[in-house]
Amino acid sequence: MTGTAGAELDRTVGAGPTGADWAAAEALLRALPPTARVLLICHVNPDGDALGSMLGFGLGLRQFGVHRLQATFPGPPEVPEPFRGLPGLDLLVPAGAADADPDLVICFDAASESRLGELAGRLSSAGAALVLDHHASNAGFGTVNLIDPTAAATSVVAEHLLARLGVTLDPAIAECLYVALTTDTGSFRFEATTPAVHELAARLLATGISPGDISRRVFDTRPFGAVRLFGEVLGRARLEPAAADGRGLVWTFATLDDLARHDQRPYVLEALIDSVRCTAEADVSCVLKQTVPGQWAVSMRSKGAVDVSRVAVVLGGGGHRFAAGFTGRGTVEQVIEAIRGQLDAALIHPDA
Repeated sequence: MTGTAGAELDRTVGAGPTGADWAAAEALLRALPPTARVLLICHVNPDGDALGSMLGFGLGLRQFGVHRLQATFPGPPEVPEPFRGLPGLDLLVPAGAADADPDLVICFDAASESRLGELAGRLSSAGAALVLDHHASNAGFGTVNLIDPTAAATSVVAEHLLARLGVTLDPAIAECLYVALTTDTGSFRFEATTPAVHELAARLLATGISPGDISRRVFDTRPFGAVRLFGEVLGRARLEPAAADGRGLVWTFATLDDLARHDQRPYVLEALIDSVRCTAEADVSCVLKQTVPGQWAVSMRSKGAVDVSRVAVVLGGGGHRFAAGFTGRGTVEQVIEAIRGQLDAALIHPDA
């Protein structure tokens, strides 16, 4: 079910979950009968927070006593290489094999229904829908919505709900949630890293998981072909110092031909934005990744002067002030021109 049902009625966009929201989510899960069919969905092109939160929560639901579980995401059923060692992968099914009318759908890290792709219809065919997210642009599309823009990752929301259910953190659940937490905080480098984030990380590490092994697998392992690909794509980066009212824009793009030439899968491009965003002369960074001819997955980052989520929302996507994305259509120059056209409107003037 979608729309303004349930707890969404009293939700203010941008505010965190209320006590009533948490209670409604807990009650929804505690009321599940033993035979309930639960479908977990995360967003298209899943990253570490999407997959880690979904699989960690799924493992927690197993411990809670829910056994008819499926986890899925839209698009090709390919788990990015850095996440192929995650516990809980046995829960995954291709989107086409996902239950058509589950008793409950739980969505993870999806800022809008559009991010669920061909699986968005499950929201209306399910008995109920629970949304776990931390994107400020998420207006709430579930029966019950746990959307906390102050949370560093969706895994923070997932862990809190598991704790309310009495689920004990074990190494498998902890590894999934730790991968989610570290990827969305940039290994605890981003602004959302608070004392509470480190306290959660400490609880996860206390289960015995190895942060060194996880870091090497997730952040520090890359095929040589990807190294060569990065060099080529970074070599075509463009700096526009006058963009965003002089705050600066740096951008580059990668095509399907680039991937084919270096024999690489699309997931390797997810880390490319980190090599672009370090440009000293630009507040805004942007990477366009071709998904099909004429269509691009666009990743945007800001150092603080520009709220890139406002740009992304206008262009059909969503995200946070410092990190956002959308699907662009047309040529590279057409997509970049659309971004340029929104940057001034999204600019945050400190003296305003």
